[in-house]
This record gives sequence, C-alpha cells and structure tokens, in this order.
Amino acid sequence: MSLSKLGLDPQTVARARRLAARAAEPIIELARTHTTVSVERALLRLAGLSGADQAGMPWVNHLAEAVRAQVGLEHGVALPVWDALLNGPYGDLRALAEAAAAGKASFRLPAGEDARAARHAAHRAAAAGIARIDARRAERERLLARLGDPPHPWIYLIVATGDIYEDIPQAQAAAREGADVIAVIRSTGQSLMDYVPEGATREGYAGTYATAENFRLMRQALDEVSAEVGRYVRLTNYASGLCMPEIATLAGLERLDMMLNDCMYGIIFRDINPRRTFIDQRFSRQIHARAGIVINTGEDNYLTTADAVEAACTVIVSQLLNERFAHEAGLGDAQLGLGHAFEIDPSLPDSFRLELAHAQLVRELFPNAPLKYMPPTRHMTGNIFAGYLLDAFFNLAGMMTGQSIILVGMMTEGIHTPWLADRDLALENVRYVRTAAGKLAEDFQPRPDGFIAQRARRVLAESVELLERICDDGLLKAIADGTFGVTRRPPDGGKGGDGVAERADDYYNPAIDILESTRPADRHDAEVPA
Repeated sequence: MSLSKLGLDPQTVARARRLAARAAEPIIELARTHTTVSVERALLRLAGLSGADQAGMPWVNHLAEAVRAQVGLEHGVALPVWDALLNGPYGDLRALAEAAAAGKASFRLPAGEDARAARHAAHRAAAAGIARIDARRAERERLLARLGDPPHPWIYLIVATGDIYEDIPQAQAAAREGADVIAVIRSTGQSLMDYVPEGATREGYAGTYATAENFRLMRQALDEVSAEVGRYVRLTNYASGLCMPEIATLAGLERLDMMLNDCMYGIIFRDINPRRTFIDQRFSRQIHARAGIVINTGEDNYLTTADAVEAACTVIVSQLLNERFAHEAGLGDAQLGLGHAFEIDPSLPDSFRLELAHAQLVRELFPNAPLKYMPPTRHMTGNIFAGYLLDAFFNLAGMMTGQSIILVGMMTEGIHTPWLADRDLALENVRYVRTAAGKLAEDFQPRPDGFIAQRARRVLAESVELLERICDDGLLKAIADGTFGVTRRPPDGGKGGDGVAERADDYYNPAIDILESTRPADRHDAEVPA
C-alpha cells in the first residue's frame, strides 16, 4: 500500500484483515461442505442444457428435481445424470430432462466402472462449458485491445424499462452520451424465483428479467455501439437471489463484464436463507473469477436503512468480508468492485468532510480494487435542483478520492425509468466534474491530524472492534442480531433453505473440480480423478 494520506496504521489494517479472515472461515467451510439446487442446476447449464417446458419451467429444474427426489442432492447430480445418459435411451440432456419431467426417467448412484464412466462423461461436459466461458473472456480481451478501455472512473448508468427491446436503444443512447457501463437491473422479485426464465422478456416491474437471451441481446447491442463510439462498453446485471450460481454461469457464457454479487445483500434485503446464500455465492464467484467478471458488492444498501455515520464501520467490515470471500473463491483485486455510498444527511454539519473521510478510507484500504461509488438516494427530497447539486458533490467526492466506478445519480431519484433528458443531464453533470476535477485526487491531502483523517481512523478502529465481536459470536449470529443494515435474519430462516444439502463423502461436481484446479489458460482435458 502506498503512503497513507489518512495516516492509517498498517498494523491496524493488517489486524482488520486477519480478523475478517477468521470471521469468514466458518462460512467458507460451510460453502465447501454443502451444495444447493442452484449449484447443481448451474452444472447442467454449463453442460449445455437450456430451454423450458410449455409452462416456462426450465429443463434444468425438472432434471435436478428428479435426481433430488430419487437419489438426493448430497452426492451431486453429475453421476446420476450422466449414468442415466450412458445407460439409457436418451440422446442428450434435453431428452433426459423431458423424460424426467414426465416421470419416465430413473436415476441411481452408480458404483464401480459405471461410476468411473459417468464421472468422465460429466467432466467432459462441464469442461466444454467452462471452455466456452474461457472463449468469451478471450473475446472481451480482444475487443478491449482493439476498441480501447475508458479510463477510471467508469461512468455507470442504469437502464431498466422492463422490456429488453426498449432497454436496448436506451442503453445505446446512454453509451453515445458517455456511459462506460450499462446496468440492466432485474425485475423486482426475480431474486425470489427459484428458476431462471427463458427467452427475451418484455414485461418486468422496475427492471428487466435476467435471462440468457436478454443477456445475449444486450451484449450484442453494446458491441455494436462500442464499435461506433470507439471504446468498449461494459454490461452488468445481478448474480444474486435463489439462482445466483445459474445467473453467474449464464453471464460468463454471454460475456457480461460485471455482476452485482454481494455476500449478504440477499440475506438482509431479500430474506433469503443465509446458508443458501453463502453456498451459492462461493460457486458464483468461482465462475466470475474464471470469466474475468468484476463483481459489485452491495454495502451501499446498508446506508439506506441504517445511519450513514453511525453505521460506517459496518460498511468497512462487510467490504473486508467480501474481499476475503472473493479471494478464497479465486477473484483477484482487479475484480473486486467493492461498494460504498454517499448517503450522509446533507443537513448535518461537515457532512461533505465526513463523506470524504469515508470514501478516502475505502480507497486506501483497497488500493487495487475498482471501487464502485454509489450516489445519494436516501436524502433526495424531490427538489430536483437540490438533488442535482447533491449529485455534483457526490461526483466531486468520487474524483477527490480516486473512485473507480461512478454510478450516475439522478435528480429524479426514485423514478426507476427516468426520462432520457434526465439521464442526459445526469451524464452532463458527471462529465463536467470529471473534466474539471478528474485529477484532483493527486492534490487532495487531508491534514494528518485534521477532521477527515481523524474520522477515518476512528471508523477503522470501530471496524476492528466489530470484527472482534463477530469472531467471538460468529457471522451468522451477527446477521441475526441486525448488525448489517439493521434488519435481523436468523440462520435457519428465509427463503430457499430447503434447497441446501450437506455433501456426502462421494459428492462430485466436475465444474467445481475444474474451477478449483485450473486457470483459464490450463487445459480442460486433464486426467479425471477416479
């Protein structure tokens, strides 16, 4: 780490990271020793199974549920599924899934030579899917080399009409006006659906459904406008909720560039079972690591339900935990779009100095991470002139503290689909501040014992104290006590807990084996363990 502008004690920073690793380890062990229905369905998607029945239920759901009913999930779906393929009259996964949906397929846990054959076949299928993800990553790298990568901070703008065919022209217009990242947020409630819809969708509330076809259509549209504007325009969506591993897999296959993927957001704000969330998260981040996708975490959300001054240390603690979980799953610092926000009550004296202290602290704690800075939302009153000014202060804070990704604030905050003219004004605000003050971080030097530096050191000290308590009590208890975002979520509560299974000794998932043992450049036809 370079010399701290805030005078942070390196030993305190190191202690915070050690405590975060201790707090995270029981959760990592939980994720290593359990699986979920969505992790197993993600394997089937990697192997090429897609499509849905006439009612819209995906074939991966039908197949995974049939295996679960007959054999259980604790062994994984790989061996029962590929054993059935090798020994039955089914030509491919789709035919097997259709038979399973009709109650006409039988599954068993094979042994001996049958198990070895099923293992090899499942490994080859998973490796083919991961090879497709590798190819999409290489495709991104070629486009970045040819078109150019915009400098930080990247301007991040949300498009979410509910209709993918309306999202596309709006996203292209935003790119022409300077947006570097287009976020297509999901339709409200999709995170609670335990299946991924199929095809292009034209109806969604406060967002557009995350589907493979919607991903493909938007990626194609942004590739077209990237060539037009002469820079690579990134695409992001949400890998969270009950289908986190599957959506992450689809994102890798369709070359998305960023995914919202937070360790606690679904638990706190969507009441998804904590164990389900952490298990799903580990697999999804392994996929993100392989695909070269930058994750965006959700610490900004805590400050919409908790006081941004009093709860500042919870943001830092969550970021340190997110960093540890991400590193363990294989993500590098360059993929850690850790989130934080400009959410202090503007009527509070010295509010801007407090914001600078918090933003600079995050920047110094994670110097190599592409930090995502979120605009004010909680204290936007509907006064569009005051809101526009507050967004300008947010943009200025981002420039002064060297943030990497700036989400565009809207003076009509709270309207999910603002007028194009509002987006244009918001982009103009960012462009002005970036042009006028884009290098201000070089000159921003808080006084060593001034208000900003002292506030930052105090928040770091409070973060260490909170991490010590979490290490003593456990992260699941801390979540249950409402430590993050005020909301209390018990370990055994929430949605989707019935989709969790403890792995048996003979559990096998070839995708996990490949992701944990190879890198993108490694061969995929390595010997399969017996």
